[in-house]
Amino acid sequence: MAGKVGAIFLDRDGVINQNRVDHVKNWDEFEFVPGALDSIRALTETGLPIFVVTNQAVVNRGQLSAAALEDIHSRMLAEIERAGGCVTKVYYCPHDNHEGCACRKPEPGMLLQAAREYNLDLRQSYIVGDAWTDVAAGVAVQTHGILVLSGRGRWNFVPSWNRFGLEFSAACDLEDAVLMIKESLRGNPMPSTARLRGAFHMALHPETSLVL
Repeated sequence: MAGKVGAIFLDRDGVINQNRVDHVKNWDEFEFVPGALDSIRALTETGLPIFVVTNQAVVNRGQLSAAALEDIHSRMLAEIERAGGCVTKVYYCPHDNHEGCACRKPEPGMLLQAAREYNLDLRQSYIVGDAWTDVAAGVAVQTHGILVLSGRGRWNFVPSWNRFGLEFSAACDLEDAVLMIKESLRGNPMPSTARLRGAFHMALHPETSLVL
């Protein structure tokens, strides 16, 4: 493993930008998740390379051209850079479920491609996503998975738990995940954050909340 480094992989929709039921088809429909730009800047400060890995079957479904998708990503990267962050590369899978490719998450193909191209140690890497498929891609190559409850995450926590048990962590959003990754990089376990514990407490015991 000499010379290899860890990395941070980010899903796009639901982590960096808001999910849309009709998909993001142009820049006007792209809306950053609150705090995402600051979070990517904070991740950049760790010194680990950051990659975006996103399923974009809208391309092969004919809803969005590859050129249009690349324009969206170019604009996204420019905004991230303007905010002080840096993403090394965006990988996307254009295939639909029935095409049986090796790159569409839950398959780990995009992570493996990045590892080959950038000499990465996937076992010292992190993947942050809002779906069980993101967690699965990480588990397949021993990458630390963090499921955020933004985007589709709230509906994917139980499916992730059923499939992977304690093999993944959970966070409220990307901002929360940053705290966990930084703690891990200090050599400490990735504990649940106060925000996540508070969110679960309120969900289980809503009667304790005060309406002001």
